[in-house]
Amino acid sequence: MQTENKNKEVNQNGLTLECLAKIYTDFPEKFGLPRQSGLIDELKGVIVFESKYRNPDALRGLEGFSHIWLIWGFHKSRRDVWSPMVKPPRLGGNMKMGVFATRSPNRPNSLGLSCVKLDKIENHKDYGVILHVSGIDLMDQTPIYDIKPYLPYCDSRPFATSGFIENIEENKLLVNISDELLAQIPEKHHKALIGVLEQDPRPSYHNDPERIYGFYFAGYNIRFKVRENILTVCEIDRIQQ
Repeated sequence: MQTENKNKEVNQNGLTLECLAKIYTDFPEKFGLPRQSGLIDELKGVIVFESKYRNPDALRGLEGFSHIWLIWGFHKSRRDVWSPMVKPPRLGGNMKMGVFATRSPNRPNSLGLSCVKLDKIENHKDYGVILHVSGIDLMDQTPIYDIKPYLPYCDSRPFATSGFIENIEENKLLVNISDELLAQIPEKHHKALIGVLEQDPRPSYHNDPERIYGFYFAGYNIRFKVRENILTVCEIDRIQQ
């Protein structure tokens, strides 16, 4: 893990966002990531603070919370211009909605928001106090701009409505992966990988049963194809360092 306290964002109003930490995950690229946080409990991440913010007093009391909010940056999808309309993947990628009615990374300010489970707080000999979290939806080395505790009494809205995605069914794929292929990756990653594949990493408007897709996960290249509702893993290759 290497961190640098150089990530600052300054807008025209003079507000400075300083990178407090980075999260280290098993996803070096966007493809394969869950579309939202909390969908796959087995996906883990480690939050390492920049040296300036490695003060344990800043985290005093956080150990009593089960979940935290992360405010972070879409550091790989910044654009010079923004569009008021985007095409949400959940609508098949062919219908436009207002950017503020979506969680698209293509926003005026490249900020993301995730609720993750706080598994434990560790005093690391090299990096000070670090946070182990799960249910992540962030790329490796995503900058974290703020951390806040999740408060069930006010953050939970059981009767909230979901707008244009209200009636969209969430269908998981049936994953077909041989024991031989699965054995090529460490057992600690098995449930997380299957969870990612069940969520269907493909763009929702893709439906070519012969096309082979691939994404990088935990140091491996996972290649698969989908026919009807069955995802079949074709290859798993270790990435050469």
